[in-house]
Amino acid sequence: MFIISRVVPSVVRFCFLLIALPLAWAQNSAQDRAPAVPLITHSPYFSIWSAADELTSVNTTHWTGKEQRLAGLIRVDRKTYRYMGAAPKELPAMPQVSLRVTPLHTEYAFEGNGIRLTITFLTPSLPNDLDILSRPVTYLTWAVASTDQKPHSVAILLDVSPMIAVNTSDQEVTWARAKTSGLEILSVGSRDQQVLRRIGDDVRIDWGHFYLAAPGADHATLALSNEAMKSFADSGTLPADDELDMPRAPNMEAAHLAVAVTADVAADKNVTRHVLLAYDEVYSVEYFGRKLRPYWRRNGKTPAEMLAEAEAQYPDLEKRSRHFDETLTADLDHAGGKAYAQLGALAFRQTFAAHGLAADIDGSPLIFPKENFSNGCISTVDVIYPAAPFFLLFNPGLLESQLKQVLEYAALPRWKFPFAPHDLGTYPLANGQVYGGGERTEEDQMPVEESGNMLILVDALARTQKNYDLVKKHWPELTKWAEYLREKGLDPENQLSTDDFAGHLAHNANLSIKAIEGLAAYAQMAAETGKPDVAKQYADTTKQMAEQWQRMARDGDHYKLAFDRPGTWSQKYNLVWDRLLDLHLFPDSIAKTELAFYLRHLNQYGLPLDNRADYTKLDWQIWTGTLTDDPAQFNQLIAPIGKWITESQSRVPLTDWYDTKDGKQSGFQARSVVGGVFIKLLADREVADKWRQGKW
Repeated sequence: MFIISRVVPSVVRFCFLLIALPLAWAQNSAQDRAPAVPLITHSPYFSIWSAADELTSVNTTHWTGKEQRLAGLIRVDRKTYRYMGAAPKELPAMPQVSLRVTPLHTEYAFEGNGIRLTITFLTPSLPNDLDILSRPVTYLTWAVASTDQKPHSVAILLDVSPMIAVNTSDQEVTWARAKTSGLEILSVGSRDQQVLRRIGDDVRIDWGHFYLAAPGADHATLALSNEAMKSFADSGTLPADDELDMPRAPNMEAAHLAVAVTADVAADKNVTRHVLLAYDEVYSVEYFGRKLRPYWRRNGKTPAEMLAEAEAQYPDLEKRSRHFDETLTADLDHAGGKAYAQLGALAFRQTFAAHGLAADIDGSPLIFPKENFSNGCISTVDVIYPAAPFFLLFNPGLLESQLKQVLEYAALPRWKFPFAPHDLGTYPLANGQVYGGGERTEEDQMPVEESGNMLILVDALARTQKNYDLVKKHWPELTKWAEYLREKGLDPENQLSTDDFAGHLAHNANLSIKAIEGLAAYAQMAAETGKPDVAKQYADTTKQMAEQWQRMARDGDHYKLAFDRPGTWSQKYNLVWDRLLDLHLFPDSIAKTELAFYLRHLNQYGLPLDNRADYTKLDWQIWTGTLTDDPAQFNQLIAPIGKWITESQSRVPLTDWYDTKDGKQSGFQARSVVGGVFIKLLADREVADKWRQGKW
């Protein structure tokens, strides 16, 4: 959890804040902002953020940075203010006094004209409850209280731009109104509905429908109009008639979806109202020619049924989500301090929001990561790898889903290479690899990287689940990759690794560690599946390779970036699996030597990835920090990251690739790889068991 807090001069107001806010919030008020604030976080298509310190400073955007405007006005005793969005400029912004972000909630507070307005976005991404996790609903709640001990007449508006349902502003949309199970519902979607036709990276969905649902007809009115904000600002009411001239494009004044709620606020009582914001993709991904429904749709549930169910469960979900937040925040804080807890709060929803959760033909869950602002690939192995600690900690079954897809693809005759694939296609089409040489050539592939990743992760999953069925089923593929690594892994040829932005590199020492650990993981799997001779052979091989690695990589007071490059260095983040998998291949002295060296090379905002540049990777820094058992050392490594979060001028959903000197984004944003920051919690086996078993 982290906080934005503005100093309030009134002693009375200060006391009110301390009483009204949770104690943990008051105690953590030193943190002051996030690069971008998560508002709605469900999938690569339904993901809306505010990239500013104050909610009224900018308009809200999709994670790609394109505007998807959620605008909010509040009218207090006939005076109108903005509480969300930068427009209309002629209306004053109600002063924002705080912001709190926890793993599942984002909560802003505003004060003005005798009232306090608290707005809360809840996305209940409870990792062990797939029905809730897959449900594409975010709850927006308003709570209003008097701060001057006087009654007030309050009305609140939410206005949603139809841009939320299209890729570009010139695409025509249609809209509708419905009523069901106590909910008034507005919807908008593209006219053409070209389902799963738009692929790539910097794109937004233009099929399916967005829904705005409001309970309580006594307190809420809805309108389909591009004049809603003007009408509300002028009179506190919405247009009486819906706009019916459609289809129309957003840039041609298509109807907005608007809801206005009223509240007579007594001097001593809070009033709350809420609405539901949802998106039905109809189909989420295409998996080798099969169009897959969102997981929540697997049994034929309709959007109306989904919304009614979400409304009925809201009180319980709010309670469960608050408890989840408190427990996870406390564990993060205990594991790594305030900066680490802040990072975990920001990373949690972002990790899930970079995935699509679909149902296979048998109804089983299939989760697909997207390489946001990287190259748009789907189910990339070296994206699954850094995000894996998140799933191993919270729901190993979802990691199994991702690994199973890659294994099944590699088992097909069309995959003719002796190493593991890189990806399954371009999101949302998982129809076969597109990166590098695709299925055609080995050019620009990541042979050692992906083979090592798969062997490590399949072993980690089997050990976690205490189930080796997946290993047994795909033993031929795992064996092929182990044989490849035994031949090529110790001293890798000139090839790409997951840090492909740094270019090709031969004799990569960190990549070699991954290959050695991958082979040791294979030996463990062999032992657990009744193949003692294979297990011994590979265990002996990896022991010898680890000893060779030490001789090849040592360079005085540290270890080299590449075996043939003395005077170089790099983060050896892959070493973390030696500990997590109980491999014990490399002596503890290696990690201690490297950590001592790293602490002498810290920059203002973090530890560079290696000596070639000042940029770093967010996820790998936490992996590197997890190599130490010394809390002081970990704090030394995490402190610059906490500083970067609060000072970086790159106002985007967490980037995992940035400059350690000026804090600027080097590339990437909103990616699932930030799930890797949870590796510190994963390393605590007692804590990890608690979360995996859902005993929080």
